[in-house]
Amino acid sequence: MVVDYLGDNDMKVTALASGSDIARVTGQQMIDLLILDLKLPGENGMEIARRIRAESSMPIIMLTGCKEEADRVMALELGADDYLTKPFSPRELLARLRAVLRRAQPSAVESEIVIGRVAIDVGARRVSLGGEPVELTGLEFDILMALARRPGRVVPRETLLAEAGRNDTTVNDRTVDVHVSHLRKKLDDDAKPARLIKTVRGVGYVITPPEGAPGQVQGVQKEGGA
Repeated sequence: MVVDYLGDNDMKVTALASGSDIARVTGQQMIDLLILDLKLPGENGMEIARRIRAESSMPIIMLTGCKEEADRVMALELGADDYLTKPFSPRELLARLRAVLRRAQPSAVESEIVIGRVAIDVGARRVSLGGEPVELTGLEFDILMALARRPGRVVPRETLLAEAGRNDTTVNDRTVDVHVSHLRKKLDDDAKPARLIKTVRGVGYVITPPEGAPGQVQGVQKEGGA
């Protein structure tokens, strides 16, 4: 059903039956996005997502029959960019797929935001720390961007979710906290208290250059694009 519906809407879809098939195909083809069912023979969807996320930032949408909050949070902790619980509407899946792909595509006008040692190439969706590349998931990148566009200002959790395309009511504050925790670790900001991404209790988060960091918050526009 999913393959037929997406194919009818101009998507090129390859259906795979197991984790080993996924590893084989992703190693041979350029895949823009993976729709991953949690219930698969052999290696389950959670294990596959963990392995893929360790190797790449390819967008992942998870399909699951689990309705418990803990299962949804675990899926997001493993790096899923979005998820749908069964039964679901193919039309909603297509809408979410397109939204995730839009966020993953470079924009026509590239820009760079520099905050302390963190440099964000917005157009290419790349992040570096002290000149070294940092691998972020799509959702982590979007949350970082929502903060970086408002340096020094507190951004509520619901705003972070909305700008990351996650404004559905089944996702709560815990989702933001999980991904901010991942961001801090990847940006070497997991000391207590955090220096770059700071928590404002009961509200949200704020991003500021650490004291003594070279330079200030910068936005550099670069003409041209993909």
